[in-house]
Amino acid sequence: MTELGTATNLADLLRATAAARGPEVAFVDAPTGLETTWAQLDLAVDHLAAGLLRHGLVAGDRVALLLGNRIEFVASYFATLRAGLVSLPLNTAYTQHEVSDVLTRSGARLVIADEGTEAVAGAAAPEGCDVVVVGDSSFDALSRLGSRADAHVPGAGDAAGDPEAIAVLLYTSGSSGPSKGAMLSHRALLANIDQLRAIDPSPVQPDDVVLLVLPLFHVYALNAVLGLAVAQGARSVLVPRFSPAAALESISAFGITNIPAAPPVFVAWASLPDLAERLAGVRTMISGAAALAPAIFAEYAVRAGNPVWEGYGLTEAAPVVSSTMVGRRAKPGCVGSPLPGVEVRLVDESGETSDPEDTGEIWVRGANLFSGYWPDGSEGPDADGWWATGDVAYADEDGDLHLVDRRRDLVIVSGFNVYPYEVETVIASHPAVAEVAVIGLPHEHTGETVAAYVVPIVGAGLTTDDVRDLCEQRLARFKCPTTITIVESLPHTSTGKLAKGRLREGRP
Repeated sequence: MTELGTATNLADLLRATAAARGPEVAFVDAPTGLETTWAQLDLAVDHLAAGLLRHGLVAGDRVALLLGNRIEFVASYFATLRAGLVSLPLNTAYTQHEVSDVLTRSGARLVIADEGTEAVAGAAAPEGCDVVVVGDSSFDALSRLGSRADAHVPGAGDAAGDPEAIAVLLYTSGSSGPSKGAMLSHRALLANIDQLRAIDPSPVQPDDVVLLVLPLFHVYALNAVLGLAVAQGARSVLVPRFSPAAALESISAFGITNIPAAPPVFVAWASLPDLAERLAGVRTMISGAAALAPAIFAEYAVRAGNPVWEGYGLTEAAPVVSSTMVGRRAKPGCVGSPLPGVEVRLVDESGETSDPEDTGEIWVRGANLFSGYWPDGSEGPDADGWWATGDVAYADEDGDLHLVDRRRDLVIVSGFNVYPYEVETVIASHPAVAEVAVIGLPHEHTGETVAAYVVPIVGAGLTTDDVRDLCEQRLARFKCPTTITIVESLPHTSTGKLAKGRLREGRP
């Protein structure tokens, strides 16, 4: 377990863990079973970091990672940080247009791709942005430019030791406009790892074997899983893409003890008759990125013998703000209490702290907050260190947070506010519901109307009348969905969040 007190660069964590646990296995590639030790990884990072600088990159240059969950992503990520460069992880599902847009706006100097993304990277890279591909001669040559003698990574300068230097540039989804590049410093990333480790017990333990199926280009996997696992010295099993059967096979094949995932993973496994047997060796399950339906929460609590812990976070918070693991109170629909070192206040529409049990916008303060948006640091924390998230929540009698919705997702029906999350919570309380999404659609008489898309638990026989009756019992009339659609599945982003934009476009 690495001490964070002296770390100023996130790659310091890898160096310290390699020094303490060098010959132990750090990562396993699930498809091939190929193992990489801490010492091997640290050496590869040294080579690649020196090679990146000898390639002509200078401190602060952006290096895009268009890679899947593989050891080359891990090595490239830590190499950019060790060299004082800025890592720019990109969604591997991005189109050429989307990749080109981010590369251009970020001013990226280099893209590291793999065989699955090489064509997109090559076509999207603007002038002045090189492309290297893992496994080909250009990448090998780049990594060979350095040597173990370059322990200080020549050319990195002071940037590699400045905790306020930008380590990672992550572009948000842009659901309310063009995507923005959140600038995460080494300080912010290290702080959130420290805050997670301060939970007793920490979400990842040194003797854990972690299923790394979440995409590494997303901040949840990048820092709350990968960063924390490296700091703790835990072994990680890299899974390139989620397949319910293959992922379950990996659990038994590699002795998985820790599963951080998004709701679609837990939904996919919930109907398995031998769920408890399959998860017998797993001691920690964590769900994030979206809400877990109460029926699915209950399935795991009863059948798997362990709760699924839930939390809340944002890219701008590096990412975790709260978790039910803090107070060890696993409750359906709850995202828990703030992490140690993170402050949260709920603010009403007048800018004052909300009354107890009233809803309010979540404001966050802590060392884990970002440095504003690229390139000028705009819209970052205020002079007192507070940052308004745009998310609405209330705190229960234990002080645990319950999300209500995003302000931008508000549906206005005949002038009345409807929070989709409130409607989703009611529908999700039905024992036959596995997942639900509620959106607003244009309506000629009321301005907007509420529409619900519902995924039933397999074999439950749920009907639209069941859903309608439940809503009418528990919601004001203007909040009740006027259209209810039973679907086999809902669209998700690659990180597990509901893709409500696709529903609004009529593409369930």
